[in-house]
Amino acid sequence: MNPATFLTSAERRLPDALDFLRQLVAVNSFTSHAAGVERVAQLTAEAFAPLGFSADFRACAISGTGPHLFLHKPGPGDPVVLVTHSDTVFPPEEEEANGFRWDERSGEGRIYGPGTIDNKGGTALIWLILHLLREQAPESFDNTSWIVAANAAEEVTGDDFGKAASEVCGGRARAVLVYEGGPVDERGWHHVVSRKGRSTWRLEAEGRAAHAGSSHHTGINAIDALASVLPGVAGLTDPEEERTVNLGLIRGGTVVNRVPHEAFAEWECRATSPESLARADAFFASLTGAAANGAQLSAIRTGHTPAWPGGEGTRALFRRWEAAAAALGLEALAVPRGGLSDANHLGHLGPTLDGLGPAGGNAHCSERTADASKLPEYLEVGSMVPKAVMNALALAELGGERIPSPKMKRHPA
Repeated sequence: MNPATFLTSAERRLPDALDFLRQLVAVNSFTSHAAGVERVAQLTAEAFAPLGFSADFRACAISGTGPHLFLHKPGPGDPVVLVTHSDTVFPPEEEEANGFRWDERSGEGRIYGPGTIDNKGGTALIWLILHLLREQAPESFDNTSWIVAANAAEEVTGDDFGKAASEVCGGRARAVLVYEGGPVDERGWHHVVSRKGRSTWRLEAEGRAAHAGSSHHTGINAIDALASVLPGVAGLTDPEEERTVNLGLIRGGTVVNRVPHEAFAEWECRATSPESLARADAFFASLTGAAANGAQLSAIRTGHTPAWPGGEGTRALFRRWEAAAAALGLEALAVPRGGLSDANHLGHLGPTLDGLGPAGGNAHCSERTADASKLPEYLEVGSMVPKAVMNALALAELGGERIPSPKMKRHPA
């Protein structure tokens, strides 16, 4: 394989990839805007059809959403699963109020718009990568079983997509490659090799109401009951265990002249290690029972996302991408990430690597101010070709072709 021919092909194809991205960005696909999410999935299926991919639309179990999309191109062996998502976090009213739409600023090297980096840019990059493979490494392209998997509700925590993807690929994958955005900085091109897991909890306190003036002694203060145990909850933050607890919401009582009879608190806990998260969950569950002041406490786990700790399979995949970067004179960097992605739900299918998408910034932001103190989500256009070629070289090598030794001086970007 000659990296130079991949680069030439990628530069030639880039305008088409950006035109595809423009079509996706033009459609509002807020998670609960089902028609928009479905339209993005349809556009994606149409774009990949000339590459030989057939579409499988599957209903999402989360109410009010569009369908998941699975694109298939058959080949021998377990599939390589290329993961993206169709939804964004921006309601139509927000996009309209902030004038948030496709905004290409060549002087900045950026394209602003909803989903440009999270994650319609990832979808367009996958399209570009597969075109490079078909043109420059046709044997690898033809002799690989491919699945492009687009989650309809990635921005909503849940395991529905993971279950559907597992069913589609028969519970096994040769590799799971997640095309969430991948930053580049002075150190190198980031590749995500692990993600924390998360549990969310609600602690309810039931006390006894009373007049705060004449009958204070007969009341049981639900807020006091919470206050007595929440420092222990927050205290489970432990840098050595790479575990954090964030108390995010506390409510209770009605008026100040009444002993509050009910209160609740909600928090999330994140940890890199599944065992560390399980230890925290065991402590949270143990809070159920009587508080020191007699109030009754009920601890309820309201959500759970498993940790994706990486492992040797991930390290082996990263070495392939590291070699591909080196062939381009670039430096690949393996990084952990605290945020969640589909890798948390798909990592059990096979060796997994994340953060393979283009570079950009300000994901989930739609505001722009005149002084540029606030800027909306954007894609760094200059990252598209290097990331496409890096991925294509690594995937071709995964398919049996050899990445040449680096011939250029390596540099971060």
